Amino acid sequence: MFESLQDRLGGVFKKFKGQGRLDESNIQEGLREVRLALLEADVNFKVAKEFTARVGERCLGQEVLRSLTPGQQVVKIVHDELVQLLGGEAKGLELRGAPAVIMMVGLQGSGKTTSSAKLALYLRRVHKMKPYLVPADVYRPAAIDQLTTLARQLDVPVHPSASGDDPVDIARAAVVAAREQGCNVVLLDTAGRLHVDEALMGELAAIKAAVRPQEILFVADAMTGQDAVTVAESFDAKLDISGVVLTKMDGDARGGAALSIKHVTGKSIKFVGMGEKASDLEIFHPDRVASRILGMGDVLTLIEKAQETMDEEEAERLGQKFQRAEFDFEDFRTQMRRLKKIGSFESILKLIPGMGALKDKLGEMKVPDKELGRVEAMINSMTQAERRNPALIDKSRKERIARGSGLAVDDVNQLIKNFEGMRLMMRQMMGGKKGKKGGMPKMPKLPPGMAGRMPGLPGAGAMPGLGGMPGMEGLDGAMPGMPGMGGEGPAKSGFTKARKERKKRVKPAKQKKKKR
Repeated sequence: MFESLQDRLGGVFKKFKGQGRLDESNIQEGLREVRLALLEADVNFKVAKEFTARVGERCLGQEVLRSLTPGQQVVKIVHDELVQLLGGEAKGLELRGAPAVIMMVGLQGSGKTTSSAKLALYLRRVHKMKPYLVPADVYRPAAIDQLTTLARQLDVPVHPSASGDDPVDIARAAVVAAREQGCNVVLLDTAGRLHVDEALMGELAAIKAAVRPQEILFVADAMTGQDAVTVAESFDAKLDISGVVLTKMDGDARGGAALSIKHVTGKSIKFVGMGEKASDLEIFHPDRVASRILGMGDVLTLIEKAQETMDEEEAERLGQKFQRAEFDFEDFRTQMRRLKKIGSFESILKLIPGMGALKDKLGEMKVPDKELGRVEAMINSMTQAERRNPALIDKSRKERIARGSGLAVDDVNQLIKNFEGMRLMMRQMMGGKKGKKGGMPKMPKLPPGMAGRMPGLPGAGAMPGLGGMPGMEGLDGAMPGMPGMGGEGPAKSGFTKARKERKKRVKPAKQKKKKR
C-alpha cells in the first residue's frame, strides 16, 4: 500500500531539496508532479486538486521562500496537509451503552465478518471488554457458520442465529441475550449485497431503528479504490455512518480510498485490516500513515508491535544476556518467533526511519518465511542442553539434528558457524574500545526519547543481516543460518568476510607510514 505514491513523492522532494532556492515556477512544477502522483494513486481528482492548492498556497508564503532549508520546509507542509487529509487524529469508538452496540455494514465481500471477529478480539484485549458476536447475515451461504467458527476460535460468545430468522429480530434478541450474559459490547455482522440497493438499505435502517447502535462502521475493501468512496457516500446518506474500517491495507492497492474517503464523506477511518490473522487489526493513525507515505518510517507503531510480544521483565532479562554475550539458541528461537509476530523483515524495515528506501536494494538479502522455518526446524531438533550450550554439538549430534530437521549436515554447520560469529560480534560490540578492531559499528540513532523502548527486537542494537546498509558495515551474515544474507557458504560467513576486508583497508596505510 502507498509504495508507488511514496516512490513518486520521493522523487519530487529530492528535486526540491536539490535546489538551494525555491521560487514560484519550480514550486508549481513540483506541485504538478505531486498532483499527478496522487491521481495515479487513485485519489479522487477533486481531493487531489484541493490538496495541491492548499500546499501551493502555503509553499508560496513566507515560511518557504525565506526559509534556510526550503526543500525540507516543503516536505513538512506536505506532511501536515496529508495528516489533515487523512483525518487529523486517530478517532476512538463510542462505547457507552449497556451494552454498547456496534453495527458493521458494507457490500458483500468487503470483509465485514472477519473484521467483526478482529474487532471483538481488539475490544477484549485492549479495552478489557466482553464482546458478543451476532451473525445477522441470513442470505450469504455459510455466513453464520463463518462467524460462529471465528467466535469459537477466539473464545468469544456468539448469538445462535438461524438462516430463516428475520435480521431485525436477531438484532433485538441479541442485545437482550448479551445483557443477560454480562457482555458489554454487541457486534452486529449485517448482510451485504454485490451493489447498493433499496432492499439492503431498508433492512439496515430497520436494524438501526430497532437497536440504536452507538457506532455504525462502514467496512470497505481498500483494493476497490474510488468505488469504495462512492459506496461509502451511499451508506452515509442512508445510515449516517460513524466511521470506516479499511480492509486489505497490506495488499498492493494504490491507496486512493484511504486518501479520499475522509475528505469526501467527512467520516474518519478508525481501523485498518493489515492481514488475515485475527490480531491483524490496527487503529488508523493519520500522522503515522502520512510519515510512511513520505518515507519517514513509523517508529511508534514498531515499538507498539514489539511491546505486544514481550513484557518489561523479559526484555530486561534478555538485555542482560546480550550484555554478557550469553545469547543461546533458545533465546534466538524465542526472538525469531516474536519477529514473525511483528511482521516480515521487509515490513519492519519500512517502519524504521531511513530504511524504507532500502527495500528495493535488498536483492537476495530478503528473508522468506520458509528460511526462518528451516532455521527453527534445526533448533527444534536440538536437545535443551544443546540449545543452551552449542559447544556440545559434535559430529554425531549434527547428523542427528540434520535428520530431525530434514536438512543437510552442511546446513547445521552453517547455522552453528554463523551463530558463533554473531556471539563473537556481540562480545566485541559490548566490550570493544574506541578504535579497537572489531569495535561496535556506527548505528543509526532513534528519535529522542525512543532509545531503549523497543523490546522484542532480535539483536537489539545489532540488527541481524544488515550488511551493506549505511552505517552498518560489518554486520553481513550476522543472522545465523540465513542463506543469501551476506555469507559465502559454509566456509565463509559475512562476518569473517567483513573482518578481512577491514584488514585489507588497513594495510596500505601502515605501509605508507613505514616509507616516511
